[in-house]
Amino acid sequence: MIELGVNLIPDTDIDSIVTLAAEAEQLGFSRCRVYDEGLVTRDVHVVMSAIASATERMTVGPGITNPYTRHPAQTAAAIASLDELSGGRASLGIGAGGSLTLDPIGLRRVRALRAIRETIEISRALFSGERVSYDGDFAALHDAQLDYARHDIEIWLAGRGPKVLQLGAELADGVMLDFLHEDVLADAVASIEQAASSAGRRCELGYSTVVVTEDDDLEFVRPHMTYRLVDAPPAIKQRIGLGDDDAARIRSAMSGGLEAAAEHVRDEWVLPFIIHGSRSECRRQLDRLIDRHGFSEFVLPMFDMPDPSSYLRRVATTFEG
Repeated sequence: MIELGVNLIPDTDIDSIVTLAAEAEQLGFSRCRVYDEGLVTRDVHVVMSAIASATERMTVGPGITNPYTRHPAQTAAAIASLDELSGGRASLGIGAGGSLTLDPIGLRRVRALRAIRETIEISRALFSGERVSYDGDFAALHDAQLDYARHDIEIWLAGRGPKVLQLGAELADGVMLDFLHEDVLADAVASIEQAASSAGRRCELGYSTVVVTEDDDLEFVRPHMTYRLVDAPPAIKQRIGLGDDDAARIRSAMSGGLEAAAEHVRDEWVLPFIIHGSRSECRRQLDRLIDRHGFSEFVLPMFDMPDPSSYLRRVATTFEG
């Protein structure tokens, strides 16, 4: 039985986000991830704490945070504190970060693989409860300790590039394939499995994308494809026919907000990254992907939409039966 998760973007008032998370738990979603988009949204750690206090069973964690905006030890301390608050229900989701988060505060992704590695290694060490010294390229620890941490807090990595995915297979408990182009999904899974096998370990696989069962659904997805498209690898941009001029136009328009940038996003650039069709067709697509690739979790991202509660219930019924 696949585990269902929901990924909430806290771009509205916190009470509404918490209410939606509690409803997701009642509908059978067992994990709640929260986007960390910096200044664009409410603070991820405040929102996660509120969700943890309003739920009883679901695991709560960032989906995802990045290694640049906070010292890795501060991220680990926040997750360990959330774990204590929630009674052992916290997890850490890490990735390279994207333009939506980093551009407004003038940060760039520099040596992302190394930055992610150090964040995972530092978090693992601190979660052990032991005293830790660490001399990294991005972060250092000097006799640091989290004496209240749970040693087996899960760490998930999300990404698209092959090197990032292989790093997740080597170091993380799970790898989340997020909005990955359908044509490269099989190669990504094979790469993760091979890297995990070579490292002599097992790595869970998750898959995350939106489920579009009505025409209007595509419109709330479109703004959130802007930063994904401009950050996509060159090979994927070429595959979907997204030229350099197109990407530059979208990136430039993002300074006026995602809605403005979304006007430059074509349907044919979006559809290869999502599940779409009638509910029965979407269920068949999801079943095929889950069976073929062995995903243990499917995560539904929730964006700004007219009636998020209705959408959540509608997608939940897709998994019934």
